[in-house]
Amino acid sequence: MKALIYGAGAREHALAARLSAEGWTVTVAPGNAGIARKLTCAPLALSDIAVGVSLARSLAPDLAVVGPEAPLIAGLGDAPSAAAARIEGSKAFAKELMGAVRVPTAAHAVFEANQKGEAVVAALAFARSLDHRVAIKADGIAGGKGVVIATSASQVEAALQDLLIRGVFGEASRKVVVEELLEGPEVSLMALCDGRRAVPLPAAHDYKRMFDGDLGPNTGGMGSVAPSERVAGPAAAEALCDLSIRPVLDELARRGTPFSGLLYAGLMLTPDGPKVLEYNCRFGDPETQSLVWSLDGPLGEALLAVARGELSALDDRALRPSGRTAVCVVAAAQGYPEAPRQGDRIHGLEAAEELCDAVYLAGVAAEGRDLVTAGGRVLSLVGVGDDIPTARERAYAGLESLRFDGLQVRRDIGLAS
Repeated sequence: MKALIYGAGAREHALAARLSAEGWTVTVAPGNAGIARKLTCAPLALSDIAVGVSLARSLAPDLAVVGPEAPLIAGLGDAPSAAAARIEGSKAFAKELMGAVRVPTAAHAVFEANQKGEAVVAALAFARSLDHRVAIKADGIAGGKGVVIATSASQVEAALQDLLIRGVFGEASRKVVVEELLEGPEVSLMALCDGRRAVPLPAAHDYKRMFDGDLGPNTGGMGSVAPSERVAGPAAAEALCDLSIRPVLDELARRGTPFSGLLYAGLMLTPDGPKVLEYNCRFGDPETQSLVWSLDGPLGEALLAVARGELSALDDRALRPSGRTAVCVVAAAQGYPEAPRQGDRIHGLEAAEELCDAVYLAGVAAEGRDLVTAGGRVLSLVGVGDDIPTARERAYAGLESLRFDGLQVRRDIGLAS
């Protein structure tokens, strides 16, 4: 069986490595210099949908998996799924969809930029009604960084000026969602969907802030744990799926835009119950790096059932929890997330691979026989064990042998939070 995986990050490396271990012949497009050490990569620009389609036609894979959100939203999968992928591509659309099926979420309002700046005035007034404790979100995709948390009038105004007036995220921030600031632990629930049926995977949680103690700017994610101890097993994951994923899946199908693929609900476990923060239309990064270790059985077979619309016929063994816990720690480049430095030589990679259970490469490039940093999140180290303490010990053991100038890492991944 042949699989084609689109993407260039650690998430794609984790999926490719898992399918390869299951006996699939895997091509990663475009991949990166680190992935290419052991797997086949095919260079292409992910933004060029025609080239992506042409590659799929030439390779004729049995299964294609699209990692990043942008090509999914642009239609690399297919037209109906591209329309359904607006659930990630537009936060305003996601809020409207949640309202239609009464999925619990934060109180919110949507504001769109205009030449006279009235949107800023209106958004300030709405934020005032919430005591200026709000999350301000760019409507479009912004690489996981389009959210500003504000707790004062001055912070709210600065964020609105940046997004609506200065357009720091370009077209993505011409429209913003301002919502009440929810409190509580977060979880990531991913479910395989074939347009009609949703099968949840073990819940995970990630660490979005740059520094220990959840301080600093938002990032694409500095680490993850799966399964999350915040969700008490498969029954609790099913209940969250009933609350957050199955209703919107049914509504998308009713609207003639059925969603087939991986639907991800980011939830906050508030004192008033779980509430949805956002949806993603693909595997999470860095959650996937942990998640692949929390499942036994043939993941490739499960993904193929999604692609064929045959989840109802899937053998339960394909998605059986492994009973293991995995902790993923991300090593980032100096300057990340604002302006990551490139070109720093990476040392100790082979030793790290021996000391932890997996190293998944992301922002790297080849320089002679060596790898150098070439992006913000450089690589993910994964430790696996019977519990979180054992898994995190193995992940950080790998980190101790790894070094490059300016390496940034959180030391609290997997600690109680």
